[in-house]
Amino acid sequence: MEYWRDDLVAFLIGCSFTFESPLVEAGIPIQHQLQGVNVPMYRTAVRCESAGSLSGPMVVSMRPLPPERISDAVRITSRYPGVHGAPVHIGDPRQLGISDLQAPDFGDAVEVPAGWLPVFWACGVTPQAAVMESRPELAISHAPGHMLITDLPNASLQVP
Repeated sequence: MEYWRDDLVAFLIGCSFTFESPLVEAGIPIQHQLQGVNVPMYRTAVRCESAGSLSGPMVVSMRPLPPERISDAVRITSRYPGVHGAPVHIGDPRQLGISDLQAPDFGDAVEVPAGWLPVFWACGVTPQAAVMESRPELAISHAPGHMLITDLPNASLQVP
């Protein structure tokens, strides 16, 4: 509170962790959970639309999935548009400007099982990447993987 000023604004940004429970309930394996690490997150070559003096790259989280479960994951996560919704890319990470899946910019690398495909969702770390690039006078944020927790049940964030 000692940093707060009347000219500041606050944003609550949804997190893709919200849709992980419904994926697990549908029997879709979440590799970073199974491997006991944080989800890998990558800066991409995709530029976000600037907002005033803030600009930066889109950051994505990646979850490898068996090909036969990807359509289920798309269907499930698309029902959570407030917490990143459906994937933004499936397959070749080089199309996003990601050269090495074993070198995430945030979080931890995960092993991608043979035959599985990397699936990428927009990530709530995108604002941090914009702040780091734009270097405003003051910004207060969460650390990747350590975000606001509320008492809202995941189901309340789901659209029909």
